[in-house]
This record gives sequence, C-alpha cells and structure tokens, in this order.
Amino acid sequence: MFGKSVVRDFINRSAQSESDRRIFLKAAGVAGLGTVGASAFAGSAQAATAEENATDAAVLNFALNLEYLEAEFYNIAAFGTGLSTKMTGGVGKKGGVVGGRQVSFKTPAIANYAREIATDELDHVKFLRKALGSAKVARPTINLQTSFTAAATAAGLIQPGQTFDPYANEDNFLLAAYIFEDVGVTAYKGAAPLITNKTYLEAAAGILAVEAYHAGIVRTALYQKGLFEQANAISAARDSLDGPRTLDQGIGSATTANLVPTNKNGIAYSRSAAQVLNVVYLTPQAKGRGGFFPSGTNGVIKRSDSFKRRKNQG
Repeated sequence: MFGKSVVRDFINRSAQSESDRRIFLKAAGVAGLGTVGASAFAGSAQAATAEENATDAAVLNFALNLEYLEAEFYNIAAFGTGLSTKMTGGVGKKGGVVGGRQVSFKTPAIANYAREIATDELDHVKFLRKALGSAKVARPTINLQTSFTAAATAAGLIQPGQTFDPYANEDNFLLAAYIFEDVGVTAYKGAAPLITNKTYLEAAAGILAVEAYHAGIVRTALYQKGLFEQANAISAARDSLDGPRTLDQGIGSATTANLVPTNKNGIAYSRSAAQVLNVVYLTPQAKGRGGFFPSGTNGVIKRSDSFKRRKNQG
C-alpha cells in the first residue's frame, strides 16, 4: 500500500476535471466530498505499473473492467444473456465475449443466488459507467471459455488437454465464481487505508460489503456441497499468482470450516491492482494481457506485477 503523501501526489497529478469529479460524487450519492475522498475510491488499484500517471478516472475505470467481467459471467449463467450493447461502449477498443451459456441449476437456492449476484454486478456496471460519464472505458475482450480451462488446469482440477466448462452444471459454476469473488473483496478492501473522508468511506464500504456478501454466499454453497478439495486447490493456485505473500485461504475441510478468510487478527486481506491483474491474467509475470482479458483491460491501469517467489512458498 502507498503512504498518504504518495496518495496526495497522485491526486495532485490528476488531470481529471472538477466537473468530472462532481459527476462521480453525484452518482455515488456523496456530493460535497473533497478531492481526497473521490480519488481514494478503489485505492487498491494504485499498482506499481500505472499509478504515477493515473487520474481519478483511470482508477475507476480499472474497477469498471473487473465489473464488466463479473457482470458478463453471472448474467450469462443466470439469465443466458450478457450485457446489452448500450452498456459496453466507451473509450478504448470494445471487445466481445467468448464462451458462456445459461446454467441448468438443479438447486433452486443456488439458482436464486446466481440471479441476485448477477443483478448486483449489473448495477455495479451501471453505477460506474454513470459515474465516469464520457470518460468510461469500453468493455474489453473477455474470455469465459479457455480462461477457465487454464485456471482449472493450474489448480489441478483437470488434466492438461481436458476442458473445464463453468456452465456445465451448478458445481462448476460455483467453482468458477469462487475464482472471482475473493479477489474482488481483497481489491476493494485495499482501498480502505486511503480514504479519509468518513462519508465517502461509508459509500466505499457499501461496495465492499456487497462483494463480501457474494463471496460468503459462494464459499458457503461450496462448503455445503463438500467441494473442499476443489475450492482449496483454486485458492492455492490463485495465491501462487499474486506474489510471495499469502493473501488467500480455502474453505476448510469436513471437520473445520473456513468460510471467512482472515489473517491472525480476524481481518480480511488486501490486494493491489497489480496483484488482481496477476490473477485475472492468470500469470505471475508482468504482462498487459492474458487469461480472462486476452487483449488486456482498457484504460491506464492494465499491467500486472512481476515477482520472484520465495523458496518453499506455494
């Protein structure tokens, strides 16, 4: 995380206009907040690859890229259709979505979970697009097909050459959803130390709370189905992508549940933008594309981090 002096420098360098800032504050329902509050949103997105030249709009657009991914995944699974054309345009190259179909849920409760989460993610896209106005980025190319196969292979769920279809059944759907949800929570949580305005902190905390509810639903459903080994393998693979520190935990075992992943103080983990991109690009190397975003994200913040794994870790 960055110190407050760096955050102030980041804000001072921002080229975003005051009118754009007011648009965002109005959309967020927190009109009247100062520059620090607006710029601190999604502070975890201040990764080492783009922060020095990133504007407030660039940080919000980073979040929008991730919301596009989640909204497409969940809405196709729950309703059989992704985002409408009017919700995908903007600055940068607009891409299509590869893969996906409606899931044939056998458990009514899980079908209801999917529909509710899908609606929430759609609302997140609407909110950020409205907040950013003409500065919003277009939906980048999203891969919901070979990306899941690559992730499942890395986790050992399938053997090389096999295919993992997240839409084949509700178990696969839950495992696929698990790839995203904990990442979203750690990304939004990383913003908390950078927000100084209490009113704005409440608004940002509301977004984090929704993502945490989603993660809790998915983890609980996986636990109830006894998918411990599969979920824990995904967690280990995810943690191997984001750097040498342990920032991930599985769901536990048949004898001990771990539905709320926390550190020794009972606090959720944080991820920077670079670490988040390592996961969604499915690579521990510094790259600007890959995995779920084969052409990269749109906007300034788009490059993941490179690191050397410590011996005997992951």
